[in-house]
Amino acid sequence: MENIDWNNLGFGYRKTDYNIRCTYKDGAWGDLEVSDSEYFTMHMAASAIHYGQEAFEGLKAFRGKDGKIRVFRMDENAKRMQDSANGTLMARFPQEKFMEAVTKAVKLNERFVPPYESGASLYIRPVLFGTGAEIGVKPAREYMFILFVTPVGPYFKGGFQTTPFVIMREFDRSAPLGMGKFKVGGNYAASLIAGQKAHELGYSNIFYLDAKEKKYIDECGAANFFGVKNNTYITPKSESILPSITNKSLMVLAEEMGMKVECRHVPVEELATFEEAGACGTAAVISPIQRIDDYDTKESYVFSKDGKPGPISEKLYNKLRAIQYGDEPDNHGWVTVID
Repeated sequence: MENIDWNNLGFGYRKTDYNIRCTYKDGAWGDLEVSDSEYFTMHMAASAIHYGQEAFEGLKAFRGKDGKIRVFRMDENAKRMQDSANGTLMARFPQEKFMEAVTKAVKLNERFVPPYESGASLYIRPVLFGTGAEIGVKPAREYMFILFVTPVGPYFKGGFQTTPFVIMREFDRSAPLGMGKFKVGGNYAASLIAGQKAHELGYSNIFYLDAKEKKYIDECGAANFFGVKNNTYITPKSESILPSITNKSLMVLAEEMGMKVECRHVPVEELATFEEAGACGTAAVISPIQRIDDYDTKESYVFSKDGKPGPISEKLYNKLRAIQYGDEPDNHGWVTVID
């Protein structure tokens, strides 16, 4: 542990002591098991490998100034994983077992929860996948749930600062009636080539429009989008968008700040009217957007001329993080303190 530079952690995998596992067989989930191995054995015909029966989640644990460890909204992650299981015809992992697994993994790996002043956190990754051997295209009869943790720093190297995004119409994130609203690996595999091209052009990520008409804002990279104008928090409504727990929380906080909140179709031209814009998700909380360049029309939508985050984005970011770390009261029951 003395070799870990908590203040300069990147966002990547680091081995910890234990992970939690659970198997589904003969129509029922077994007991939670503790493992110290980073590996497992799986049948070569498993449905996860051949037909993409897989879903995952991402959440975090934070060490507060008081030394207590807090996990943010894990009940929502449990529900979202069940939604993803429904969408891929996998066995639903019980919410109670999910929360028990999170608690157990954090306790067993408590020494890897970064100290308060570091600004880092313990990332929690639950994954559910089909292990049953199937050659026909059909759901498996056996599944595995694994939950591991790893300490991480900010998702972007510079932390809370603005970055540029780019619209490229040659790439779609998800079909309108497809899998976009589920947190499944296939959605992320489909985004890799688009993300790489954006990075090669000097952008932090790609900005997706709706796949059907290319008229409306969808998501930015693997995160939800929000824009701010006229004291209103605006976020896109679409069946293709993954429902972000962070975005859901920010909408509540925006209303408490006296802002109006709108979840609706957002035409791409409306980008020109926003005073601030951001990408939001578990990894970065809020990544303020400096500008969005349209690769095809050569239009550039600038939200920060000086390169600094906007005041509302900064206020929302600080407020949410203060709740996560226990610096401000949790009036919504979002935080679970790990005893």
